[in-house]
Amino acid sequence: MKQFIKYFRVSTRKQGDSGLGLSAQERDIDLYLSTYAETPWEVIAEFTDIKSGKDDDRPELQRAIELAERTGATLLVAKLDRLSRKVSFVSAIMERKKLNLTVATMPNADKFQLHIYAALAEQEREFISLRTKQALAPLKGTGKLGGNRGNIDRANAAARKLADDHAAKVMDTIVPLKKAGLTLQQIADTLNKSGVLTSRGGQWYPTTVSNIIKRSA
Repeated sequence: MKQFIKYFRVSTRKQGDSGLGLSAQERDIDLYLSTYAETPWEVIAEFTDIKSGKDDDRPELQRAIELAERTGATLLVAKLDRLSRKVSFVSAIMERKKLNLTVATMPNADKFQLHIYAALAEQEREFISLRTKQALAPLKGTGKLGGNRGNIDRANAAARKLADDHAAKVMDTIVPLKKAGLTLQQIADTLNKSGVLTSRGGQWYPTTVSNIIKRSA
């Protein structure tokens, strides 16, 4: 019988007490078990940490991992960021050869793919933070979000540079996928599943992948 260990993480005590953060994770995990899991299956334990995604101190996660390695059960999480928002932390987990891991929202992803998704998600968060800071920088000290034409031009130039930088970073992932024979649609699906947004914060489509490739060329 296939055995699973559920792991949940919420960022605050309030989320944990209210169940708001847990309910969505429970929903995704239950959907995975009812749709994708081999039958018969059983859940042998559940663990929950109330910690920020940037906090590596996860006593309940460590207990869950140790139990999974000891019993051969699969550690089941709703989303990859429930493990951590830091790719280094996720990478360390992936390197544990005795650990079987499944992410409910990416039911067919293996450890290698999950590692790529974690790296892309971290890259996207860094880019969004940088984009916000640079776009607002020319407007600081003006007392308003508008500003004169010079400010607008500088903001537009910063936005174009960030779009170019974003294209270059995403191409690091698109190139090997393209060389592996994936279609534009499959590449778009991979980027969407990893949580990576376009430079404008939207979803990927074959045309946007094609545009990125042309822009980089």
